[in-house]
Amino acid sequence: MRLIFVSFVASLVAVITGCANRLPAAAARQTAPAAVPYQEDTVLREAEGFFGRGAQGVADVLNRVFTDNGPPEAYIKGEEGGGAVGVGLRYGQGTVYFSDGTSGRVYWRGPSLGIDFGGSAAKTFVLIYNINSLEELYQRFGGVEGSLYFVGGVGVNYNRQGDVVLAPVRFGVGWRQGVSVGYLHLSPERSWIPF
Repeated sequence: MRLIFVSFVASLVAVITGCANRLPAAAARQTAPAAVPYQEDTVLREAEGFFGRGAQGVADVLNRVFTDNGPPEAYIKGEEGGGAVGVGLRYGQGTVYFSDGTSGRVYWRGPSLGIDFGGSAAKTFVLIYNINSLEELYQRFGGVEGSLYFVGGVGVNYNRQGDVVLAPVRFGVGWRQGVSVGYLHLSPERSWIPF
């Protein structure tokens, strides 16, 4: 049974990743030098201020992401909501901040498919890696997520498109558990169409 489940998830990842890689890029990458990353203590301070001091586990999760990827070139502070009964949907909005002082509004949405049930609302702090401009965010980022929210909890997963990596850290309420494969589609405007 476990082998069937692992094969199912691997197949879904391959399909989603293949579809995401065939999607047109939102904009050509700039030839400017890579953005200077934020300092880790700056990002931790921003996250603590955003989530509040009562969000236990946020610093531990962020430190784990820093260990895996180092400091980000940008981050998003926002909120999102979603739900699933096998097939799921997620919608969110926030403001992206680059280390050079550039900022802008961003909206995201996306479907998921898997063994995933429930609903959640979350404050979301997204660390962004290998990015030079806001336009590079406006595309689809594939990913696999395992989530377990009860009354409250912190979670992180990774979404990737090319070299750009998103690491959404979510501090949520509700009840949602399971494993799913899907993508996040980021755009400069709100849309209720999840694809």
